[in-house]
Amino acid sequence: MHPVVRTEWLAAELGKPGLIVFDATMYLPNESRNGRAEFERAHIPGARFFDIDEIADPESDLPHMVPSCARFCRLMAELGVSDESRVVFYDQKGLSSAARGWWLMGLFGHDQAAVLEGGLPKWQREGRPIEAGPASLPEQAGRFIPRFRPRRLRGLGDILENIASGAECVLDARAAPRFAGTHPEPRPGVPAGHIPGSRNLPCTELLNPDSTFKSPEELRACFAARGVGDATAVVTSCGSGVSAAILTLGLTLAGLPPGALYDGSWTEWGTHPHTPKGP
Repeated sequence: MHPVVRTEWLAAELGKPGLIVFDATMYLPNESRNGRAEFERAHIPGARFFDIDEIADPESDLPHMVPSCARFCRLMAELGVSDESRVVFYDQKGLSSAARGWWLMGLFGHDQAAVLEGGLPKWQREGRPIEAGPASLPEQAGRFIPRFRPRRLRGLGDILENIASGAECVLDARAAPRFAGTHPEPRPGVPAGHIPGSRNLPCTELLNPDSTFKSPEELRACFAARGVGDATAVVTSCGSGVSAAILTLGLTLAGLPPGALYDGSWTEWGTHPHTPKGP
């Protein structure tokens, strides 16, 4: 399955056996909106809601950290996902948080997953059908076996080691003012700044105005401008590990090694008392 699908493809495949569509919208604390509530007002027919804050580690004090294999397995099965399922993620903004769902599926070994280019806004602009109301639960649970891929994940200790070694290029997906520390973070109590030595590539630079991805050639040029090529080991980061997955997806579409994702991202790094901070 290609990692991105177009609205035309989804419209033709919608309702076929084995296809599961998820709205994976997550709003930032300063946006004062609720993804599930907005889902119930309008969503792609048959879609289910993928709650990024629920499909996470409930014991962590950091937002939506990667859950255990057992938790991810149980929650995916409850949502009807099986090993044979084709899974498509979209979000209500175009492309903001859907890539997190795609990345999580890959982290736990399920490659039959994709992101809908342009998301719900493009779907609606094209006059395609929508429905309202809460998501219906699947008639029966799925049979999902996770196959965890630890090399796709980085933690705080890994990034500390990388400060010294410089073995991996850390790309930060946040907007330039947040990376530079001139704009406040959306999460209360998180200071401004960035990981020392990291490079800024706002995830929006990978997208066209309609929230579809630029061509592979254009994507490669975006990454090359940050010193990333075929042999570069990359770790993607952002505010809390969500928009970083857009960079990971962009690397994949560009034909570059997707590398790993720093799950705690700036929320963890910036609030930790013993980590060095860039201005």
